[in-house]
Amino acid sequence: MDTCIFTQMTRVVTQVSVLERQIFDFLGYQWAPILANFIHIIIVILGLFGTIQYRPRYITGYAVWLVLWVTWNVFVICFYLEAGDLSKETDLILTFNISMHRSWWMENGPGCTVTSVTPAPDWAPEDHRYITVSGCLLEYQYIEVAHSSLQIFLALAGFIYACYVVKCITEEEDSFDFIGGFDSYGYQGPQKTSHLQLQPMYIANSVLYAVQAKKPRQSLQNEYAF
Repeated sequence: MDTCIFTQMTRVVTQVSVLERQIFDFLGYQWAPILANFIHIIIVILGLFGTIQYRPRYITGYAVWLVLWVTWNVFVICFYLEAGDLSKETDLILTFNISMHRSWWMENGPGCTVTSVTPAPDWAPEDHRYITVSGCLLEYQYIEVAHSSLQIFLALAGFIYACYVVKCITEEEDSFDFIGGFDSYGYQGPQKTSHLQLQPMYIANSVLYAVQAKKPRQSLQNEYAF
């Protein structure tokens, strides 16, 4: 089906974009996004397998996960835009509060200039450096928001087509069951028709079967006469 092909292409694009995001999250030590991305990669693989093998349960599980994936990316957008009481500067939610690392794009964004500040403040950990970032063409939070927005768009497209594929597979299975499945198409061996006939003939106190192939009976009797 063309729809299945489009769905597979969408999932491949999703997989590539998540792998790209996973790399930069690793570079920034963002442990919560790393875990979420890893789970998403596994679910996408299962969804792709379900589409190829026509397994509606796998595709349904993929669709359910996409709802959670959209929720997670909405939270990430709210976090970087500091919606409500969230603060990207003080909250360490994305690192599970085990480090003070920020997004990799904070120091490596387009046009960013990083300057080390010495001496470091007393509150700064010894294994961290205190820096200032300036001159960025695009702030890092907007890059992270763009990544999450792309994931939401791909997830919505994947959810719609996953539901459509499940619907098509279910309808095909229902119609197949309605016509009787394989029971209506039981195998029957080839039947051969022949004009040959077996007829008993009694000659010299023994039974002899003569084969009559479109010949008159009298000719067969003359043939076996002594």
